[in-house]
Amino acid sequence: MRSDLVVVGAGAAGLFAALTAAREGARVTLISARPLAETASYWAQGGAAAALALDDSPQQHLEDTLIAGRGLTRRAAAEVLTDESPARVKDLLDYGVQFDADRHGDLALGLEGGHSRRRIIHAGGSATGRRILRALSAKVVEHPNIEVLEGERAAAILQHGGVRLENGRDLTARATILATGGAAALWSRTTNPPGSFGSGLLLARNAGAMLADLEFTQFHPTAVVGLKGREGFLISEAVRGEGATLHGPDGERFVNELDPRDAVARAIFRLLQSTGAKSVGLDMTMVDPGRFPNVVSALQEAGLDPTRERVPIAPASHYVMGGIVTDLDGRATGVERLYAVGECACTGLHGANRLASNSLSECFVFGRRAALRGLDEAEPGEPRAYAGEPIEAPTRETRKAVWALAGLERKAQDLEELARNPYPLARLVAVSALARHETRGSHARAEFPELDPALDAQHTILDPESDAPRFEPWPS
Repeated sequence: MRSDLVVVGAGAAGLFAALTAAREGARVTLISARPLAETASYWAQGGAAAALALDDSPQQHLEDTLIAGRGLTRRAAAEVLTDESPARVKDLLDYGVQFDADRHGDLALGLEGGHSRRRIIHAGGSATGRRILRALSAKVVEHPNIEVLEGERAAAILQHGGVRLENGRDLTARATILATGGAAALWSRTTNPPGSFGSGLLLARNAGAMLADLEFTQFHPTAVVGLKGREGFLISEAVRGEGATLHGPDGERFVNELDPRDAVARAIFRLLQSTGAKSVGLDMTMVDPGRFPNVVSALQEAGLDPTRERVPIAPASHYVMGGIVTDLDGRATGVERLYAVGECACTGLHGANRLASNSLSECFVFGRRAALRGLDEAEPGEPRAYAGEPIEAPTRETRKAVWALAGLERKAQDLEELARNPYPLARLVAVSALARHETRGSHARAEFPELDPALDAQHTILDPESDAPRFEPWPS
């Protein structure tokens, strides 16, 4: 089967890339392991960040992104995101996404940790991912140039363009775009669905691509603890942006709730360590429940009323900043015709700590760039798959080990144990974390509690077939 573009993954990045190519007249094959609108993006409560307000600018958005990235953000990637995200919001509106508006009919802009301005757009309060995916999925299904293969998985990348499916079928194309999501479900306590274990990273590595910065795992500060059926349920950062506060076991506030996520998550972690408590309390009783109806209803269904009582929360694995090394058009380093976008990619945009809500904007900005660049590739050659082991999900034991040994604060002894784990991605996380002798952003080492200026802009690179990371400075 031949098309112009094969897109693997039907989250926000994959859907937007497919639609971009189809609008150019290209034929697109979209591969989705699950039914459309059931990907990790569906559960995204946060919004998309874009400088849309009169008192905001792409330059200010850029500065906030650089500050959050803790000296590791690639400035050129951040400039692409902050310059192009307002135009991608317009595209989403054209696709029929209905974002929340204020009483004057203008886009309602929210505030989240690390942002100096209100620049977060939401849809249905904290149902943004759901609304966006429903709208984009509908457009994909309607488009005559897009063929959707649901319930299918890519088993290998083809050397001359395309993928081989698990059933042995070859799909050839000018280019392949991996939009397979992240790897946060490699940790047992996570806000992500089970399928987000880094399959795209392993596919790309089997094909000869480089990976980078796998030690940088963002732990979301406010994931529910101890509520049956809602364990790990994420409570959007936007709730704190509207005034919700965090309280320790003594009832007192202990952190600036609008600090970047790494700072808030680590403050919670250390308080829990020092007190022996299992959770802290999120007080959202002063927040208008109409702003976050799905959060309120989900908690009430589990037996807790957030309009009257505090919600027990603790950090959980949420987002991996590292991934497949790409340029600013999504091209994977070392593999012709292979592109990666969204959470599976690593352009250097997020540095050591992703700024809240930049990730959805990244899906649209870089999804479009990769689609347009991929269509410039030559016609595909004869299909031949790259070698590599079959991609399998991690076991429950591996996920528990990653959580216990590579959590919010890492120790050499624990990481050395994890480096012997049979699961390849668990090993790669461990060796990357072992190599970085500092605490920077979302990566914290007990033996090295301070940031090392010598490692500014130094990215942790994993070459194909190597478990020995090296540091490499990326150009700005």
